[in-house]
Parts: sequence; structure tokens; C-alpha cells
Amino acid sequence: MANNIGFAPHRRLKEKKQQTQHHGGIVGASVANPPTETDDDHQTQQSFDQHEQYPESNPASISSSVDGPKPETGCADKSTVVEEKIIRRCWFEVLDTEDKLEYKFYPVSNGVINFKVRAANDAHLALTSGPAESEPMLEVFIGGWKNTKSVIRKNRTKPDVCEVETPDILNPGEFRGFWIKWMDNVITVGMEGAAAAFLSYENPDAYDINYVGVCTGWGASGTWIIEQNEPEPSAPIAAALVSSNAACWIPAANGEIPPNAVVGGSDGEDMYIARAQHEGAIIPGKLLASHGAAYVAWGGAENPKTEYEVLCDGNGTFVPTSGGEIPPNAIPAGESEDGEPLFIGRVAHEGTMTVGKVQQSHGVCYIPYGGQEMAFADYEIYVSQ
Repeated sequence: MANNIGFAPHRRLKEKKQQTQHHGGIVGASVANPPTETDDDHQTQQSFDQHEQYPESNPASISSSVDGPKPETGCADKSTVVEEKIIRRCWFEVLDTEDKLEYKFYPVSNGVINFKVRAANDAHLALTSGPAESEPMLEVFIGGWKNTKSVIRKNRTKPDVCEVETPDILNPGEFRGFWIKWMDNVITVGMEGAAAAFLSYENPDAYDINYVGVCTGWGASGTWIIEQNEPEPSAPIAAALVSSNAACWIPAANGEIPPNAVVGGSDGEDMYIARAQHEGAIIPGKLLASHGAAYVAWGGAENPKTEYEVLCDGNGTFVPTSGGEIPPNAIPAGESEDGEPLFIGRVAHEGTMTVGKVQQSHGVCYIPYGGQEMAFADYEIYVSQ
């Protein structure tokens, strides 16, 4: 049994109807209700050591925090400021890109893409009308040239239309968040939490941007979290997500379980992996259908949420870990009120396998249990396979 930190063991309170006894011990992750910079003069990249967190005392460094220094654009009037509005997405896609400089495309809308990427250098994005490389096309290279510079390139030709020094903007050991927006022919690129763009370009040759491609290269592979900015997917979109192979989050309420929901544990019945908004955070937690609610751990308490999102079609598994050791293929499932990524964890406790959140900076997995938020240094974490 895992060692609980800071709280005495406490049996889950049965506020609702008594559960049917569930046998089988630890429950594996399963699915419920299954249905019948590619230019010649780009310098060759070398291997990289993991960078330290940006020191705030270094004005040339770039901080991913809201209060830290930000890179200044050298490509547009500084009066061009794009406000980043925090929009709660219903779902996201996590994908890995190899060191191949081959774009993976997917559709976008509403003139914005929010994403996080973990890579040593050269996170590339292509903005196109169709799901392939074709002109017209704008490319954004973040952390190119050995993680020293970022640019916007038009139609795969040089010179680049926008360029700025961005030393150590990427990190192979942690996710860094960014946004790209396009409106009235102006393309802007900024860091998560920053109001001002660090790249900006007014394109005189306007075209419809319907797809974004992502890739890595020049010695780097990467992991991406692509966030969708629709407040809620329509029924056809939700159905398409359920039928696809990508992990996604489907909105639900009052104990509803969408098709293909991922089972992460048990407490007298199947326990599903869910997440919900709470106090400015998006927190992964547990869902028990008979309780009519999901539960998230926050502020020392187990917080019930009648509106939530459920992980569906997750091709993942749980692996053991401890403290702040986060496997590189761990799947982020939310973020704290301070913007720190939160992961899906679970703990065997008092005869249950309870799903909760993992916060790396705290070095524990928190589970909602018995009315409390309980912390465990030894836990299992949900990773992609």
C-alpha cells in the first residue's frame, strides 16, 4: 500500500447508494463500452544537455512564467499586442514527432492554436489551407539554430519574413506553452501567459488557414499537446472524436459515461478518468457513475463536480513511479491555477484504486478520497504506449 503523506488513512464515505463489491484487485487502464526547417544552410544540430530553468536575472533568457522576462519581437511595431485569453478547451491531442522534419497535419478553426511542446530545439509549425505542404504556406520555427532563434518563413523561401533571437526558448525536459493567432492577415506568435507576441508578420498575400502541421528535426524529437479552442464540441464532432484513435476529452454531466471512456481504477464499481475546472485550474480526477459526479482534489478537500470531461479512447497505461519523477511519455491532462501541467495518477488505498492528479513540483499524487485531498509519494502515472 502506498505511503500517505500528511493525512491519516480515511475510508471513502458512501454518501450515495451502497456500491456493489468489485473484485479483481488493481484495475488496469481499459476502455468501457467498446463499439462492434528544411533549408541547406541550417546548421547541423548537435546533442543537447537539458537546460536549467531560465534565470530571471538574465535579460537574454526567456521565462515561461507570466512574470518572467519575455522575448521582444524584432519584426513588427511594438504597438502590435495580442492579448492571450484563457479559453477552457474540451479536449486536446497528445502526439510525438520524430527527428524527421515531416509535418503531421490536423484541422484548426477560430484563428488560434494553443499548444505545448517538449523538445530540445526546432519545433516547427506549418499554417496551410489543406492537410499537406503546399503554397501558400507560412512556417513558424521555434528554437531553431540550436535553440537560439525563432522565425516565420513564407513559402519555404528565404530570407525569413520575421526573425528574433530566442535563446533557450525550448527545453527537452519540460513542456513550454505557446500560441499562434491569425487575424486580418496578421500572424502572431507568443508564449503561454504572455500578452505580447514575440513574432509578428503582416502577410500581404492572404489565404485561408484551415490546417496546422507540426514536426521536429535537426537532431530533436518532440512531444506536443495540441489544445482545441472550441468551448464544446458539437455532437458530430464528439462522435468523430470517439470514433478516432486519438485520446480526447468528452464533456459530460451528472454521472454520464461517454462511449469508450477510459477506466482508471475502482471503488466498488468502475472508476473513470475525468477532469474538471476548479478555482482557475483544470484538474484530473475520478468519476463514479453512481455518484452522479466527478471528484477532484484541491485545497485539502475532495471536491465534487457535476459537470466534467471524461478521457475517451486513451491508448495508455499506468506505470509505477514516485516523487517528482515524471516519465517522458506521461500524458498531461490539465494545469494548475499557476499554469503547471498536471498528470493523471492513481493510488491503491483502503481497498480502492483511486484516480487523482500528479503535480511534479509537489512530488506527489493527490487523490480525492473520503472528503479529503490525500497526498502520496508512491503512485502510478498514466503514460502513452
